[in-house]
Amino acid sequence: MRVFSAAHRFGALALSLALLAGCASNDTTPEEDDEFAGVQERELYELARTALDSNRFPIAIERLEALDTRYPFGPHAEQAQLELIYAYYENSNWEEARAAASRFIRLHPDHPQVDYAYYLRGLSAWQAGRFSLERLRLIDISKRDLGASRDAYNDFRELIQRFPQSQYAPDAQQRIVYLRELLARHELHVADYYLRRGAFLAAVERGRWVIENYPESNATRDALAIMVEGYQGLGMSDRSNEVLAVLRENAPDHEQLDNGRFRPKHGSSN
Repeated sequence: MRVFSAAHRFGALALSLALLAGCASNDTTPEEDDEFAGVQERELYELARTALDSNRFPIAIERLEALDTRYPFGPHAEQAQLELIYAYYENSNWEEARAAASRFIRLHPDHPQVDYAYYLRGLSAWQAGRFSLERLRLIDISKRDLGASRDAYNDFRELIQRFPQSQYAPDAQQRIVYLRELLARHELHVADYYLRRGAFLAAVERGRWVIENYPESNATRDALAIMVEGYQGLGMSDRSNEVLAVLRENAPDHEQLDNGRFRPKHGSSN
């Protein structure tokens, strides 16, 4: 019994020493692991600016994130947060850029450069939408899911509504025109699918949505035609004739009009 007890105590002691040695080798303080330990705010900001100026965006992001974490209320905090949005954007981290922009807008709604945050938030959604669709080599991206493009449209509209005199407003307005046509055409693709499936009420609702939400788009003509055909499919001749009259008045040369007579794309007219 004494031999077993001694061996047992020796094994326990050895195990304890091994555990202590392991802890000692891995027990480093956060400061020892942090390459920015002891770096003051101004120096850290200048390091981040140096990386930005040389287009080393991953390094700039690392330094700006460290600055935002260590000195969230320092004199360089707000500018660093704006530049972090830009660095995310240039590094194609579009979701991170949108999140950072939304955070800046929430924390600093009256900042003199908050319009820049709105603009970059819209640009990030714009790029996310184009990248996710165009990398598939699609001929018509309006046929794909346009969630990011819809976000960009809403972001740019909010920028213009809140800051109509912003230096970024003209570019945002041009992008809105493109996005408006893209989103409206997407709705028409869906409406056409409903017509082919015989879901006439759903097609009519999609056509109405385009007219109500994108009245300045060129797609409104086709939206009216979809509504005419949808009402015909529902057997609602009165409503069909009302919309047809609007189509004739506003688009007499529409491809589905033959001397004023409506030619449905799917099936025959009632």
